[in-house]
Amino acid sequence: MLLDVRTYTCRPGTLKQHMELYARLGLPPQKRCLGAPLAYMTTETGNPNQYMHIWAYENAGDREAKRAALWADKEWLAYTVESKNLGALINQENKLMNSVDFLPEPKPVES
Repeated sequence: MLLDVRTYTCRPGTLKQHMELYARLGLPPQKRCLGAPLAYMTTETGNPNQYMHIWAYENAGDREAKRAALWADKEWLAYTVESKNLGALINQENKLMNSVDFLPEPKPVES
């Protein structure tokens, strides 16, 4: 299993607006193209302007195919335009990580 761990930082005071926009316009095409995220979280401690989400893929090829489908999706492209216009995001960090073999692989929630 390949995990795509993404951490985003929003401008102070814009996280709520960004989350509302994402829930309304971004999540539907992402779930349709990628499946449900393994996790989608805001911070309890640390930087209050950050959030993280984790997507699970079978392997790099699965990730590549699903992300290509996402970037071909008209609703996703419309969301990215609205997100850019909102101007909330100021930083993004992505990590691709592998599960360890001595613990069970995490299971995505069914959509």
